[in-house]
Amino acid sequence: MRKVITSTYVTLDGFIDNPHLWSFDYWNDEAAQYANAQLFASDILLMGRVTYEGFAAAWPGRAGADDFADRINAMDKYVVTATLDKADWHNTTIIPAGDLVADVRRLKEQPGGDILIYGCGQLTDALRENGLLDEYRLWVHPVVVGEGQRCFRDGTKARLTLANTQTFASGVTILTYQPAR
Repeated sequence: MRKVITSTYVTLDGFIDNPHLWSFDYWNDEAAQYANAQLFASDILLMGRVTYEGFAAAWPGRAGADDFADRINAMDKYVVTATLDKADWHNTTIIPAGDLVADVRRLKEQPGGDILIYGCGQLTDALRENGLLDEYRLWVHPVVVGEGQRCFRDGTKARLTLANTQTFASGVTILTYQPAR
């Protein structure tokens, strides 16, 4: 059975929004290798509408730039949405929000690589609440921003087990957690 994994950049004080303002200083070869391995271990990219719109605007224009861009553009993508009628990015399928649980269960049961989510939001909350999220990979950056959108919203409750840690020379530590079962 496939794993559903969310990979999220997060500040030391738990914020996730606007990573372009605080994460680039910590990008290095180790991070690139990890990101590539993670993407290439996956054959489905699962997104909410907001992430989809940002990625669909950015990644097609990077086609041919490197293996990462080519992989993300070529792989199967699913966008969970209550508002989009069509998805123009190559290999993208819309999952109506009301069908999320059944459709993700079906995808998990199919043979193949991991199902990868970038970010932490309504989609990951819904998957966690329905027992469909298998792993959090929190890229904790050694920066404090003091405000913004938190990785875990007020009222979120989850028991997790630390499965792995990996620290890069830049100071970024990836904390891998799985739901305590």
